[in-house]
Amino acid sequence: MDFEKRKAATLASIRSSVTDKSPKGYLDEPIIPLLETINHHPSYFTTSSCSGRVSILSQPKPKLNDTTKKKARGGSWLYITHDPADPDLVISLLFPSKPNQIDPPSELVFRFEPLIIAVECKDLGSAQFLVAVAISAGFRESGITSCGDGKRVIIAIRCSIRMEVPLGDTQKLMVSPEYVKFLVDIANEKMDANRKRTDGFGVALTSNGFKNPNANDVDEDDNYENLAGDHDLSINSGDLHPGLHQDLILLSKLSIVGETVEKLYLWGHSACMIDKPDRKEVIVFGGFGGFGRHARRNESLLLDPSCGTLKLIAVNESPSARLGHTASMVGDFMFVIGGRADPLKILNDVWRLDIPKGEWSSQRCIGSEFPPRHRHAAASVGSKVYIFGGLYNDKIVSSLHILDTKDLQWKEIEQQGQWPCARHSHAMVAYESQLFMFGGYNGENVLNDLYSFDVQSCYWKLEVISGKWPHGRFSHSMFVYKHIIGIIGGCPVSQNCQELTLLDLKHRMWRSVRLEFMNKELFVRSTASVLGDDLIVIGGGAACYAFGTKFSEPVKINLVQSVTMSENHVPPQPEDVSIESNKNNADLKTETSLSQPWVIQLERKYAKFGKDILKNFGWLDLERKVYSNEKGLCICFPVTEKFSELFHEKQLLGEDKEGSEDDKLIKGLSLKDISSSAALNLLKEHGAKKLINVSFEAKKVAKSPVQRMREDITSVLKQKGLPEELLDELPQKWERLGDIVVLPATSFKDPAWRSISDEVWCAVSRSLSANRLARQGRVEANGTRDSTLEILVGDNGWVDHRENGILYSFDATKCMFSWGNLSEKLRMGNMACENEVVVDLFAGIGYFVLPFLVRAKARIVYACEWNPHAIEALRRNLEANSVSERCIILEGDNRITAPKGVADRVNLGLIPSSEGSWVTAIQALRPEGGVLHVHGNVKDSDESSWGEHVTKTLSDIARAEGHRWEVTVEHIEKVKWYAPRIRHLVADVRCRS
Repeated sequence: MDFEKRKAATLASIRSSVTDKSPKGYLDEPIIPLLETINHHPSYFTTSSCSGRVSILSQPKPKLNDTTKKKARGGSWLYITHDPADPDLVISLLFPSKPNQIDPPSELVFRFEPLIIAVECKDLGSAQFLVAVAISAGFRESGITSCGDGKRVIIAIRCSIRMEVPLGDTQKLMVSPEYVKFLVDIANEKMDANRKRTDGFGVALTSNGFKNPNANDVDEDDNYENLAGDHDLSINSGDLHPGLHQDLILLSKLSIVGETVEKLYLWGHSACMIDKPDRKEVIVFGGFGGFGRHARRNESLLLDPSCGTLKLIAVNESPSARLGHTASMVGDFMFVIGGRADPLKILNDVWRLDIPKGEWSSQRCIGSEFPPRHRHAAASVGSKVYIFGGLYNDKIVSSLHILDTKDLQWKEIEQQGQWPCARHSHAMVAYESQLFMFGGYNGENVLNDLYSFDVQSCYWKLEVISGKWPHGRFSHSMFVYKHIIGIIGGCPVSQNCQELTLLDLKHRMWRSVRLEFMNKELFVRSTASVLGDDLIVIGGGAACYAFGTKFSEPVKINLVQSVTMSENHVPPQPEDVSIESNKNNADLKTETSLSQPWVIQLERKYAKFGKDILKNFGWLDLERKVYSNEKGLCICFPVTEKFSELFHEKQLLGEDKEGSEDDKLIKGLSLKDISSSAALNLLKEHGAKKLINVSFEAKKVAKSPVQRMREDITSVLKQKGLPEELLDELPQKWERLGDIVVLPATSFKDPAWRSISDEVWCAVSRSLSANRLARQGRVEANGTRDSTLEILVGDNGWVDHRENGILYSFDATKCMFSWGNLSEKLRMGNMACENEVVVDLFAGIGYFVLPFLVRAKARIVYACEWNPHAIEALRRNLEANSVSERCIILEGDNRITAPKGVADRVNLGLIPSSEGSWVTAIQALRPEGGVLHVHGNVKDSDESSWGEHVTKTLSDIARAEGHRWEVTVEHIEKVKWYAPRIRHLVADVRCRS
């Protein structure tokens, strides 16, 4: 029977009135919509399912002399529910007023089991796709359970938030009623997390092309494309089943339940791991950002990455709000040190969090003075916390302090060894008895040096590691996984956002892998924590004057796959010929061998002094790259033609015995004191091999886009005989709208550019890797505030932009897009609008209409707009986000078109002032009142008086309209700086009878 016939038979049985094979006999009602969504897709059908259940299983006790292998013993349910359990009912069943006489006795087990769905898939590609979607929704144990040529392809969608607790037997329970109630509470928490995760899976299916057959806009005859073949996945499911091909690094966003995910929209925070057999969580403290108004935070958050549960730790007191601090784990305690409370207040205090008790306490320390600092780095070894570098006001420091947490004593280490320069925004980790520190900023340059510090000898060492050296960076994160040290993120973002750099400490070699789906994340001042085989990256982002605040989503990266992929990047093996010392090899000197590029291969342990020899004698070819060979066990050094000639001139390499013992070089024999023959002997005695006929890769000097643009445009100007002074008008920065690179309005303004426009725009788009190129113009000073963006390369200005899970499409040449309102759109999306009618008086392309509909779940939104270009985009966006049935578009002047007496909430999102529509907003509210969100640009010195003006003016308007309302400003949100000393504000105004 083929797939279509099996699917038809299964769906027919589901729809029949005959009971199925489950003990209950029918489908679990909570997941029927989810099952129908899956079954409506032509590539899938469900074969079995459970929505999640709380149960007590009664199973026979094993026989005393039974030595057979363990197998299922059957049993029956004493209690089962697919909803949250009733603790009183459970207790009454386990502890009846009259004891049950059950013979023979049976074992009782209390269980919670989460959702599990078995799905048959049309082919392997569609199976991989559905598994990837399930993992992205939090069902990370999903995988392919049956796969083979000509066989059925079955996947299981499941997660690990289950529990199973033995209660004893029916004649003697081992638990008390209080403990049973405790178990029920835990099971109900898991049931709630299971429901949220299930709902998230349904949303993920919808966003990935699945359609709900019960939705009004779906036809039974819709033809659905096979998404498995051409859908661009953001995570990889290749590791879910042995033998499946692995192309991408497993990177998935964490689905957060419990506290809102916006609490993790932070940077400059700290994170520590609780990595115990029974508890694997991440503690997050402080930072800038968070839910609501962005500010410095002092919240203590607990994240369980396995189920995405985020909790706020209830504490009696807490450190002051701060960012740029450090947090280090020592046993069951987390120590928070320093940070910045505000631009003028740099801290040096020490706080300790007792993890089991959830209690903060300020620590009084003794010993040498520890100066205030922020953006420093810390790592702990044993009971000691090591602090290096940091920033205090304008001073960058290079001191190393140690805090012994046993006696709370500070000690400053005297400079020994190769001491690192002063720096801030670097990163440091501990590996065994060593600290490793990478990068940072010294006030002038971005650093890419790697230092190690031996905690026993107290010596610093500048490390020299083979492999592709990482780019310089600051505000990055480091982590330790087994024998690997990893580096992720940092500035400059363009170089570091898509690369995970790994240092293999066993082979002392750098490796890296591309993370193709991190291009929308800014892992700047984020944290990286290792739990098991997963890297949990939390927070990160940046504040931009023009575009507002950007935060990264919490994500998870599979480290097993990352390390494996990095180890597989090995250059092709060239032919190798050992360096011979036999005199008879003199005739090997031929024109062919000398004309070919040579490479000298050494074992990794001899690579450093081999490189020193080659560099000292000028034998190292600096135009070609050094690379690893034989899976990283050997290092290959390209050598110059000078070395090739010398090799044949010194036919008897064994003649000169000077310096041939290993210990001469190791004990510090200067390379200046040995001959070239001795140097060749040293290479030979350490196993050097000559590789010929190798393909080599020339070194590429990385050039910035600005440099590439300047070189290309300089060439054009010389060809056309135009003055080089025109280069002063080249842009130093630009923006991106989708795939359009937008140049500033001030660039290329001289009329001379017009005569060579075709050559110039071609050169600029090539240097900036732009598919489409445009130049910004000023916003039209008309009522519709049209864009005057000019397309220079490309056919049209339509772009797609996704933020906060919402898709915005618009023609950038006709409509403006406000990047700086990101936080305010997110805030509106988090309003409780489930049963509300919302009126947006300035809808535009749907800036706030879509958050109200998609995230806040408003019942209906009236969208007022008079710009025909914006209305065209708005209609397209409502359809794209599947919310068009809940939005009514009112074209024209809102003072004429806006509805009256219907709104629970009115949004007035116009700047510099929306005051011209305040009367319209009051008229739109219901008779009993509602909420207004009033936007305006205000001088920073007038913020308080502006709030008073809003209150008084709206009160006067309400009275004039016949309303006896109390009008109060409940909150003023500071969205962004619009211009120097001019701030974009939003007043939340409550009108009530």
